[in-house]
Amino acid sequence: MQYHKSFYSLEEIREKLIQNIDPISLLKIVDAYELSSNVHQFQVRNDGTKYFNHCSRVCKILIEELYITDPTVLCAALLHDVLEDSDVLSVSVIEYNFGKTVAEYVEILTKDLNSYKQNPDIVDLEHLFILEQAPNDVLIIKLAARLDNFRCLEFNLKRNPLVYIQKTTEQFIPLAEQRKNKKLDYLVSEIKKERNKFLG
Repeated sequence: MQYHKSFYSLEEIREKLIQNIDPISLLKIVDAYELSSNVHQFQVRNDGTKYFNHCSRVCKILIEELYITDPTVLCAALLHDVLEDSDVLSVSVIEYNFGKTVAEYVEILTKDLNSYKQNPDIVDLEHLFILEQAPNDVLIIKLAARLDNFRCLEFNLKRNPLVYIQKTTEQFIPLAEQRKNKKLDYLVSEIKKERNKFLG
């Protein structure tokens, strides 16, 4: 199966985590998976695939490549785009269901899309400033999402992939490299590999 059509199933998540976390934490991850799947149910990406595939693969990168089993990080990864894509969900709803830290992480990872349509450059800079103050776990989710998108560039995911590559190279890679964190360093290395592969 082509990468952009792949997804990480609940069965695979359970199999990987059942020995590493308690049943209640695993249930929360399942709930986050199902909520994200429902929110993104009718969304399709530019490459023609279901949007939720991306969210599930971000979770897979964290579990399979970075060996992260922290339920807070995994829930936030699965939910990282739900606030942008739902008119019903709010930070308080996420906090009620998944806890304060998950809600904070998702809020940090969320852009104001209405403002973005009017002033994309300003919103990008504001978002970058917020990420500069964010915990490493939030940056790990952000870079994992970027890595997944980079792995989909060859399938026409982005209308202007060169701009996406440039922004990532100029903004997010330096931000991650400053942290001197092994997991972030791995993500940066993988993003650079995909960038070089795409650019030839």
